[in-house]
Amino acid sequence: MSTLELRQEMLDMIKNEDDSSLKNLYQLIKSYKQQRQLDKMIAEGEEDIKAGRLHSQSDVQKMIESWVK
Repeated sequence: MSTLELRQEMLDMIKNEDDSSLKNLYQLIKSYKQQRQLDKMIAEGEEDIKAGRLHSQSDVQKMIESWVK
């Protein structure tokens, strides 16, 4: 099934949902998108660790202190 066909079928399904089901579907999609963003951030962090792009606790503390000034 093509992307266009999937979109159309999903739109047709959504048009026929009641309020409660529609709210649940919205929450499901929203949660999925948030999890994808978190997964991306974790993957980027793991790449930083492998590449040695790290900061010590004292370095981080100094950075934070410089923001406050």
